[in-house]
Amino acid sequence: MRAGGSEALATTRLFGAAILPIAALLFFVGAAPSGDDLVFTGGRVVDGTGAAGFRADVAVRGGVIAAVGELAPDRIARARRRIDATGLVVSPGFIDLLGQSEYNALVDRRAASKITQGITTEVTGEGESIAPLDETLKKSNEDTYRHYGLTPDWSSLLTYFMRFRRTPPTINLGTFVGLGGLRRMVVGMEDRRAGASEVESMKALVAQAMTDGALGVSTSLQYVPDLYNSTEEIIACAKVAASRGGVYFTHQRSEGNRIDASLAEVFRIAREAKIAANVWHIKAAYRRNWGTMPKILAAFAAARATGLDVAANQYPWNAASNGLDACLPPWAREGGRERLLARLRDPAARARIRSEMAEDTPGWENQWYGSGGGSGVMLSAVLNADLKKYEGGTLEEIGALMKKDPRDALMDIVLQDRANSFCILFMMSEEDVRTALKDPTVAFCTDSGAAATDGIFSEEKSHPRAWGSTARILGTYVRDEKLLSLEEAVRKMTSLPAARAGLKDRGTLRVGLHADVVAFDPARVKAVSTYADPLHYSQGIPYVAVNGRLVVDDGKITAERPGQPLLGPGVAKR
Repeated sequence: MRAGGSEALATTRLFGAAILPIAALLFFVGAAPSGDDLVFTGGRVVDGTGAAGFRADVAVRGGVIAAVGELAPDRIARARRRIDATGLVVSPGFIDLLGQSEYNALVDRRAASKITQGITTEVTGEGESIAPLDETLKKSNEDTYRHYGLTPDWSSLLTYFMRFRRTPPTINLGTFVGLGGLRRMVVGMEDRRAGASEVESMKALVAQAMTDGALGVSTSLQYVPDLYNSTEEIIACAKVAASRGGVYFTHQRSEGNRIDASLAEVFRIAREAKIAANVWHIKAAYRRNWGTMPKILAAFAAARATGLDVAANQYPWNAASNGLDACLPPWAREGGRERLLARLRDPAARARIRSEMAEDTPGWENQWYGSGGGSGVMLSAVLNADLKKYEGGTLEEIGALMKKDPRDALMDIVLQDRANSFCILFMMSEEDVRTALKDPTVAFCTDSGAAATDGIFSEEKSHPRAWGSTARILGTYVRDEKLLSLEEAVRKMTSLPAARAGLKDRGTLRVGLHADVVAFDPARVKAVSTYADPLHYSQGIPYVAVNGRLVVDDGKITAERPGQPLLGPGVAKR
């Protein structure tokens, strides 16, 4: 929604589906078909609106919700499949507002770590999206393609979605078009502003991506090359997305020492582009900034009071995850992979990098220093088999094994793994995580791609947020700590993210909407994955349906692959 719109529409976008009268909720039963494909009987329905849960049956037919209410016994008997949901909560499928599985879901179509925690839909495309691609971008990702055995046969979002339809995964997926990828195509990896003609080229690429199905435009402004985008360039491209009904999502420039200025930029883009804006994975990063989450949330509230449509999302963990090379100063990463690796071979450049990593500076987002140095940075995944022995160790531990300063160990790993390594960074406080989780305008995400306990993704470690984020919210924060109600938690994982991304046909259990349905045990739901031992699926989520077909049945992943591409508002304007 554009800034200055009606208060009612703003409330819907910010808070999800409007809460309906209880009477309407209790009697959503549609006309009885000749036979439903699937019925959940006897469960407690938590419909995603935030309204109180109620006992009801849920019927699915033809991939959509056919009824919510008390079904007649003969209708239940005619159903092709009946699931006794007694003791279970039946809710909409969970929507991951930053899923990162656009590539993973084609490599392993099960998206196993996501569906086993009830995630049925992902929104993705952070800064550099899956498309558009040119030969330069493809070449830069050759290490990844070679390792996972999937080379893109698409070049645009249109052809990516065509590929998605040909080999669908279990989950639905919608994506933004990332300005980082567009900048690499048009400007390159250099630290400079785009010229007028280059901005026009990026705007044209945004327009084409919106026509192809993008949900909007995104940036990842902490990292090269998005770091080099001026605010004016972003506004110009965001206006194109807004003119086609899209929204703006961003990994803002600073999540730590410069967060006030960073938020001011987000709000300026929303105001001048007249576009809804969302900050991905909001946090108060680095130890010096712990305790500032109330101030951050207050800044959002003040911006909304001026008429802006701005909000955020988060994952429920106190550690982030990134490419290991993101711990290096931006100048070391300028120009792309090969120039970075050349600098790491240069003793003088390494000495400068080592010195700057130890500085608490406002000049760049020093994740190494902000996480406490080597003890706060864990190596999570590498491509180079020779480095696998270090996965799961902190850089302090790895440095001791290598008999090197942890910073040198980090640089050596980046060099040997050709900047393909990932790490976990312990940079947030648990209290700030809880504060954001309680805020009604903060939606849910994992910021992590799908993984599995077998197959190629089982050969590497990952952040537990890929495996147990919804279960952590429902088990730890709702059931055990009672930080927020079950109904509110489900709303923040369903109708709220749907509203923020503009997904109008999902996010609530309502007749006529797509049948993404989860049935979970509120007494047993639990995240099993940990930082030290991540490869474990969540427990207590025995049934998951995507577009009316069970992808998890009695706790087991099925052979169904019913995922659909979710196209943005620009498609209808072709």
